[in-house]
Amino acid sequence: MDLTHLRQFLLTLPGATEDTPFGPEILVYRIAGKMFALVDWQADPLSINLKCEPELALLLRELHPEVKPGWHMNKQHWNTVTLSDTLAEDLWQGWVHHSYERVVAGLPKAKRPQAPQAKS
Repeated sequence: MDLTHLRQFLLTLPGATEDTPFGPEILVYRIAGKMFALVDWQADPLSINLKCEPELALLLRELHPEVKPGWHMNKQHWNTVTLSDTLAEDLWQGWVHHSYERVVAGLPKAKRPQAPQAKS
């Protein structure tokens, strides 16, 4: 996993932004000002903190050695995922989508990203 590919993927999510409020070593991804992913871009391999439903977070930690309680985050709601070469891309991408959707669900409806309208 390389940083360029990861950043491009994260920024494809509707309304996603990137900033560095904790210093240049941690990239923070937000939707409507709320964090859904934090990337330690200097880690080798890369690691990412993702929001997760609490019961699923525990299950993922049991099933995948790459998943640990969230580093410097609420351990009940956040996981840290090591993006090793052995971790399937569809898995970590699904976890990113889960994190994003959890944050979007907590936003007021007026702040949620809107799907593009089909042309008639």
